[in-house]
Amino acid sequence: MANEVWDIPPQSARRPDVPRRLRLGLRIGVAALSFVILIGSGLAWATFQNFTSHIPHGAAVPGLGGAHDADGKDQNILLVGNDSRAGASAAELKALSTANDGGSVNTDTMMVLHVPANGGRASIISFPRDSWVSIPGHGKGKINSAYGTAYSAAKDARHSETAAQSDGIILTIKTINSLTGLHIDHYMQVNLLGFYRISNAIGGVTVCLNAAQNPNTDSDQFGRGYSGINLPKGVSVIKGSQALAFVRQRHGLPRGDLDRIQRQQYFLGAAFRKVTTAGVLLNPFKLHDLLGAVGSSLLVDPSLDLLKLGRQFQEMSAGNITFKTIPNDGAQLIYPDGVETSIVQVDTAAMPGFIRQLQGKNADPGLAGAKAATPSSVTVDVLNGTQTVGRAGRNADQLRALGFKVNNILSTTPSADTVIEYPSGKESEAKAVSGAVPGANLVQTSSVDRVTLVIGANGVQVKGLATSKPATGKSKPTSTKQPAKTSVAAKTSGLGCIN
Repeated sequence: MANEVWDIPPQSARRPDVPRRLRLGLRIGVAALSFVILIGSGLAWATFQNFTSHIPHGAAVPGLGGAHDADGKDQNILLVGNDSRAGASAAELKALSTANDGGSVNTDTMMVLHVPANGGRASIISFPRDSWVSIPGHGKGKINSAYGTAYSAAKDARHSETAAQSDGIILTIKTINSLTGLHIDHYMQVNLLGFYRISNAIGGVTVCLNAAQNPNTDSDQFGRGYSGINLPKGVSVIKGSQALAFVRQRHGLPRGDLDRIQRQQYFLGAAFRKVTTAGVLLNPFKLHDLLGAVGSSLLVDPSLDLLKLGRQFQEMSAGNITFKTIPNDGAQLIYPDGVETSIVQVDTAAMPGFIRQLQGKNADPGLAGAKAATPSSVTVDVLNGTQTVGRAGRNADQLRALGFKVNNILSTTPSADTVIEYPSGKESEAKAVSGAVPGANLVQTSSVDRVTLVIGANGVQVKGLATSKPATGKSKPTSTKQPAKTSVAAKTSGLGCIN
């Protein structure tokens, strides 16, 4: 029987040496997640025709201004979460284990909802908060700093709270456009309190954990209890403070913020599925509570038609939404101005292919027309991205048995998926290796000099080897190659367990 976990209060004791800004950061990552629950209830918009009149509006989205739009008529909606608890009751503040500070400039959740103009499958793209990017007019920095930089400048100029938040959103939009080439058509900001209320309004979401998560199961200096999480191994139904803890935890997880993103995508898939069931949409009391929670949580651009957006999602099932994370090389340490900084290195070379995939095209236009090379003409590097010793060697031996040449056999940082990386001009060689490793992702990147097979934790190996059991996620937090990671909501809502 599933364990019922109904709004377990987070641990009241906090480590005195944990900086306040980090505590705030852990409360943010949940806010923007509420949007799927919101837009999943398309029937709600038809039922409450005057609902949108109460939603506050921020500044308009800047036009293209002659810039190239990478995906043409496709629609992109920025979904951003901030840490505001304004309007929370005393009981809600206690459940959130926080004080009402009048709002916050922090934003650690950034996603883009991509809706193809041709009616194809929609995608939700996650941007790791520590992605090291160019921020227009402000040099290099973590992507989540764009919002705070513009917000602080606006507040210093004595702008209103709404105007300051709008400035933060607009600079985030410009940063994402510069990184991806995608034009952001609309935005939707959801606050932390809204997520808490929405998760309660839908009656909670069912999740499954690979291992128990509680304050006493981790020796990490921050501790798993840092987020307030207290959940057993296996299946639980979570809402309120435990839903918050589930989607905001990153300390104590094998891949840190990248695992947190996977948690958020997992939760969204399950929540969307629940909202689109009759249990919520056809229950007038739950529907009323859901709309009330949504209405108290949003800031949107003036031209976003929520009714139209709701109707679009009403026509979709959970299986028609794909979750992706921008291609990246995982967590790394850099030293800007001599200061050690932990970042997520974005694989900008793989970004054009990632955007083409959003449009249903081949990531590499030259790959489709390339003829697979003969194995004897292909030299491959084989890297072990798992915690299983010897896996690269076994795959290298199998490649040799199939006629390939192998150059380097090395270990690398953990990879969730098995990936075939290749530089421009090596499409034919990559295609040959792809035929030998069914199920591996093909990623064109300038970060390798030859075709490189990275063995990941999803069990995909060179054909002829027994499929291995995916790793359970007990490795230490290290960087992870994330080549346009994709998961389908239907799979997550089917209760596969997660870190």
